[in-house]
Amino acid sequence: MKTTSLIAGLAALAMATAAHAEWARSWAAAPEPPRLTGFGPFPASPAFADQTVRQVVRLSAGGARLRLRLTNAYGTKPLKIGAAHVAIAGPDGSIVPGTDRIVLFSGLPSAEIAAGAPLLSDPVEVKVPAFAHVAVSLYLPEDTGPCTCHQTGMQTLYVSEHGDVTGAPSVPARPGPGFRAFLSGVEVDTGGPAAGLVAFGDSITDGVGSTPDADRRWPDILAERLDGRVAVANEGISGNRVLHDGFAQSALARFDRDVLAVPGARWVVVFEGVNDLGLASAPPEMIQRFGLTADPVTAEGMIAGYRQLIARAHAKGLKVYGATITPYKGSAYWSAEGEAKRQAINAWIRTSGEFDGVIDFDAVLRDPADPAQMRDGFHAGDHLHGSDAGYKAMADAIDLRLFR
Repeated sequence: MKTTSLIAGLAALAMATAAHAEWARSWAAAPEPPRLTGFGPFPASPAFADQTVRQVVRLSAGGARLRLRLTNAYGTKPLKIGAAHVAIAGPDGSIVPGTDRIVLFSGLPSAEIAAGAPLLSDPVEVKVPAFAHVAVSLYLPEDTGPCTCHQTGMQTLYVSEHGDVTGAPSVPARPGPGFRAFLSGVEVDTGGPAAGLVAFGDSITDGVGSTPDADRRWPDILAERLDGRVAVANEGISGNRVLHDGFAQSALARFDRDVLAVPGARWVVVFEGVNDLGLASAPPEMIQRFGLTADPVTAEGMIAGYRQLIARAHAKGLKVYGATITPYKGSAYWSAEGEAKRQAINAWIRTSGEFDGVIDFDAVLRDPADPAQMRDGFHAGDHLHGSDAGYKAMADAIDLRLFR
């Protein structure tokens, strides 16, 4: 009887602790459907079998505990997780001695994720500070098929040749782009009322053009300015559009999963639209190269899409801030027609009063001599994506009073 009472008491304590947890998504990577073939510079999605995948993430806010959010959102069969570990990451993805922790799932060291589903781990009892680099190691014992990956990780991916080496000090770096494989979030228990911000956008939010492995995306720099007080979840997807699917589901289709379901979220910055405008009038060879469609758009249709996002955010109690579409003259898909629509949309964002606030990225990046294009030094050479300096200027221009 005493043993039974003790177990019951411990279970009740655990449930009480869980009930009082305040979770916030401190790092994020939005899941994307696998690419079965490569498109231009974007390779096909990898598959893994009897391999350990190690991914390094930088948290934006700290906490007394953390948990992982894994994903098999686009899998066509159950995904086996043979083992999982987390640790503070040192150089080259190595584990800082004494920080390695086994991750459990319903008390077990392995798990199966149903096709189409996410999976939350049990809380891991490890205190992590804001801006800690955390190594997340997953052992994938069976053939995964093309992975549910976030395609533009901007971070080195470490993959073993074979076997479970989740607790090993280091794992070999994999050449090529840094996919985020089966990992869509790291959440921290803030120990008090959670304050979360979702950066919702496309490749400019994803950080294309920034220095890899350096955390120089504009949401990264914004998190630094917020000094760990706000958990910043970067839910950007390269190639994303507001109205139409592309490399991933449209903003309208993925908003519930990637924004409204984010624990602790209070605010969302909506910064999308340039791909809608550009791809509507892109050269046929570009459309074919990337396996996309040139869907027509109007300024009125785009505004209607933004209004849907605003209404859905407000229904969940989130404040939603609109970011103006940045200049893209000189890029491969710029047109005078698209520019006219951009100006009309930006005028509505600035003056309609329908967003709870406005972040004028256009004003930050545009060239005074030609406002249709980015100023030199602020783009990555393609007149579309930011450079490190451009992303810093964007983050530095945001009024932090929006997140109080």
